[in-house]
Formats: sequence, structure tokens, C-alpha cells
Amino acid sequence: MRRFSDRIVFAVMASFVLHNAFAQGPYPNRAITLVAPYAAGGDADLAARAFANFAGPTLGQGVIVVNRTGASGVIGSDSVKRAAPDGYTLLLARTGSQAILPAISPAMTKYKWDDLMTVGILEVNPYGCAVREDAPFKNFNEFAAALKAKGPSLNYGTAGTATTNDMGPRLLFTLLNLGDKVPQQVPFKGTNEAATALLAGQIDFSCGSIGTMLSLIKAGKLRALLITTPTRYKELPDVPTASELGIANMEQIIGWSGISVPLGTPKPVIDKLTEAILALDKNPNWRATTEKMGSVPNIRVGPEATQFVKQQYETYFNLGKKLDLIDKIN
Repeated sequence: MRRFSDRIVFAVMASFVLHNAFAQGPYPNRAITLVAPYAAGGDADLAARAFANFAGPTLGQGVIVVNRTGASGVIGSDSVKRAAPDGYTLLLARTGSQAILPAISPAMTKYKWDDLMTVGILEVNPYGCAVREDAPFKNFNEFAAALKAKGPSLNYGTAGTATTNDMGPRLLFTLLNLGDKVPQQVPFKGTNEAATALLAGQIDFSCGSIGTMLSLIKAGKLRALLITTPTRYKELPDVPTASELGIANMEQIIGWSGISVPLGTPKPVIDKLTEAILALDKNPNWRATTEKMGSVPNIRVGPEATQFVKQQYETYFNLGKKLDLIDKIN
């Protein structure tokens, strides 16, 4: 009943917003804020800044990126959920904050997966695990052997609990039958901070979107041990896939970025944002920038985008049930 009444309130708010928007002129007529719910330098931040740089001309206004971090992306995401549905506060939606947390930790998450409207998906992020170049394990088999032999004495960095950085290792530990003898998680505010800690020797390994670690891998400072793409990633052709390594279930773990808005956002606003997202797909500079960050352009809008997020939510909900994690992650 409360959920139904909330939607009624959103609808009423939207009618006022729509009336005011037309009174002030076509949308947008001032700068737009894009909230990235994770720290600067990570996947969300990079995707947000690429969107801001290349979507601005289509929108006809500047897009200002604001990093609103904390609680594994909940704080930033919830702030957008509660913002006025007028198109001037957008969310850079991420796998962790929009699919994993509502699925795995519904009691602590302040919103459901569909409490924000998905306007479009921008990209997907190849996912993998990496160690320092001087790590004693030179390949995945040696890494797996080390996890089995001394798991509790190792640690790994994440962008927070209930993120892909967290869920990937949890699934890997299960596939390797580690039981309760697992490495210790060290949460950071973003994937970039986790990669920096790995490089500094503060943690033993990190799993996450390869884009954040790509330059360090290519520079020979980090070594990727596996990747979850169905086929080998063209930027790292020597890195074996999870399927090749006999752990094909790891292919469930991917990262992605999208644009979401508060429920009740007027259709003319949605249409303009959709136009801007579709324009990116035809922009070779945005595509090149996205690929340079280690991501794969994957534009989806409308019902297709919503269905994608729903499927991601269901994937992690089912994974959470299988691993007995629902509302058990602190």
C-alpha cells in the first residue's frame, strides 16, 4: 500500500514539474547535475565524466558531475531518488548500487531496483581479477592454489560490500570450495582506490572492472589472471577467460553504467535524455573514450534498458540466495 501511495505522490509531483518546465521553456534551460555514487577515478566516475563531456552538446547545457559516495553507492543513489523529478538531477547508475544492493541487502538499501527510472544503459565493463606483477602467483592456477592453501591470510580490495568487486570474489571462493577459509575483504570508496592499494602492496589482489586497472596492467605493474567475458578481451588477449579456466559461472559477474532519473520525471525530459544517449552511440569520440577506459559501448534505451537492469537484479538475487547472502552482508 505504501509503495502504491508513493507512486501516486510521484505522479502528482510530476504534473507540477511538467507545468513549471513548460512555463520556463524547453528542457534543459540550466546546468544538469549527474551524481556518481562512487569515488573519483573509478568506473562510475569515468563513465559519468564521459557522458558529461559528450552528451552536453546534444542537451545544450553543461552536465556537472558530483561524486556523492558512501554505503557502497546507496547515499548517492538515494539522493537522486529523493530529488525533484525535473531532469536536473541524474544518477550514473552502476551494477552494485542499482542491482546488487537491492537484491542482496534489501533491508539496508533505501530503495528497490525500480525506484528509479532507467533511461538508458551506456556501457558494460569486462570484469577480472588482478595481482601485482611481483606477486608469487604467476597465473590463475597458482593463484587458486594459494587461495586454497592460505585463504584467511590473504586479503582483497573492493569498492565496498555488495558491489561487483565483492560479489565476484564471493562466487569465486564458492566455485573453488574454500568454505569458510576465505580471504579478508578490505572495502574502499571506489575501484580506483582499491587498485591504488593493490599497487602499493596494501592488499593481495582485487577483482573488478578491468578498465580501472587496464593502464596498470598494460604498464606491467599489475597482472590480470582471468576475465569474465565469453571470449578473450581484445585489449588483453593473453588473459584467459573464466570459461577456459573451468569456472564459467564467473561470467555472471559484469559491470555496467547507465543513466537513471527519479520516478515521475516528465516524458519530454525522458525523450531529451534518450536523444542524448542515442547520440553517444553515433559519436566516434565517445566510443573511443569509452573503449580507452576499458569498457565496451552498449547503448540501450527504453524498455530494453529497464529489462536489462531487471535481469541484473534477478541474477544477483538468485546468486544471493544460492550463496545464502540475503541481508547477511555487513
